[in-house]
Amino acid sequence: MTNVFDIYTIIFLALAVFIFFRLRSVLGTKTGSEQDPFRPRDLPPGARPPGAPGPQGGEVIPLPNRGPAPAPVAVDPAEPRWGAFAAPGTPLARGFDGIASRDPSFEPGGFIGGAKAAYEMIVLAFASGDRRMLRDLLAKDVFDGFEAAIRDRETRGEQVETRFVGIERAEIVDAQLRGDQAQVTMKFVSQLVTATRDRSGTVVDGSPDKVVDVTDVWTFARNVTDRDPNWRLIATEAGG
Repeated sequence: MTNVFDIYTIIFLALAVFIFFRLRSVLGTKTGSEQDPFRPRDLPPGARPPGAPGPQGGEVIPLPNRGPAPAPVAVDPAEPRWGAFAAPGTPLARGFDGIASRDPSFEPGGFIGGAKAAYEMIVLAFASGDRRMLRDLLAKDVFDGFEAAIRDRETRGEQVETRFVGIERAEIVDAQLRGDQAQVTMKFVSQLVTATRDRSGTVVDGSPDKVVDVTDVWTFARNVTDRDPNWRLIATEAGG
């Protein structure tokens, strides 16, 4: 498991360096009584931005070229195979078993690290209106929804100012192998400072001084028979 985790870590550290030079602002959604900084009204019918009930589609989590599959790692029978990530015999553990049976490189700890990086990247790109970045990260239908929201925001002359405070918690809540498709659902709890200003600079949504809590549930998927190692976000919803 250790070698697999190192592969995930190296790839996502490289991704983080790439993103640092591409993005300067961030955006997210919040829970509670405040207005949603993503404003669902910005999206066309059937589309959702991160943190709000939204469309199903895909985002890419780039992973390394796989090459030959790694040899199975011996597991001490006295220790649960998935450690603290899933108790033996639970649906989550069975889901991990199914995915690992087709993709021996899968490891929950490494996946969580990569998913956290992808989550922040997507939030950052949407906030900055970086269409090029989003096109690389999203499936076409999801990109179309996000791009429409950005275009609508630009038509109104609005700009988003957001600071990503951090991710407080990220955990896998579901994992399944459906045919040839591996699916992993993550729950993210994060904090953001975000505000939207109109043409005159007046804040019309959010607050530039207040930290808001965000809970999102995102499902990533990849075809285990595909040589493409990328995971795509196929569903997003606001968590309770």
